Amino acid sequence: MLRSDAFLPVAPTYDDIIFQARNQAYGAFVLRQQYRPTLSRALGLGVGLFLAGLAGPALYDHFWPKAMASDQEVMISADMMKLPEKIEEPPITLPKTEPAPAVNTVRNLPPEVRPEDEVIDENLPPTTDQLKDATSGTETAEGTGAEEVILAPEASAPTIQEKAVEVEAAPEAPFLRVEQQPEYPGGMDALRSFLSKNLNYPRAAASAGVSGRVYVSFVVNTDGSLAELQVLKGIGFGCDEEAIRVMQKMPPWKPGKQSGRAVRVRFNLPISFTLE
Repeated sequence: MLRSDAFLPVAPTYDDIIFQARNQAYGAFVLRQQYRPTLSRALGLGVGLFLAGLAGPALYDHFWPKAMASDQEVMISADMMKLPEKIEEPPITLPKTEPAPAVNTVRNLPPEVRPEDEVIDENLPPTTDQLKDATSGTETAEGTGAEEVILAPEASAPTIQEKAVEVEAAPEAPFLRVEQQPEYPGGMDALRSFLSKNLNYPRAAASAGVSGRVYVSFVVNTDGSLAELQVLKGIGFGCDEEAIRVMQKMPPWKPGKQSGRAVRVRFNLPISFTLE
């Protein structure tokens, strides 16, 4: 006898709806059907392993209790805790100190006012000859040794190198702006003429078609010489080195002045490299 619900339609699942117009034999349909059972089994297995890891130490202590320490081990640990015996050290003997040598002394008492008939020669003050090799004291006595006199070391004359160090003074920091700026001899026109005659265009820069300005910073000393040459901003390809070479070849400049005296001044100069 057939059941009454045998021919009732089965409700489609979410996977049936998604793969209604797709190829269910490709494999994705089967993977989606097996996803939830596989996830449930993996979750149960993970929870079981976690609980087993928590209960593992308790089960191990229950079935395999730790063995008690032997008497021999207890004896060894007790012996190790004994304090070392006190070692008697021999008494420390201090070296004997010799008494300091005594100096010659001459009787020299403070003067007292007495009548003329009671004046005694012993109360007279000592002479300078007596005090030459002795000191004043209450009684006249001979010393037991020569008195050591500590003299200050003689001051030696400074050597030539020490004199040079004392005289040499640190150079003052260069000014950035002064009342009278440094100047190339002959002015800016002479400077342009010098650069055009001595400046060589680097072959690497000419081949690469590089042009621009190289900014050189330097210090003009009080005698007009140039020092501390450095490139602030360059363009490379040998132009920076060429600018430094030409600056080193320059004659002395007119130094800058502040309050009427020559001072060291830092100066910045742009040098142009232009292809014609």
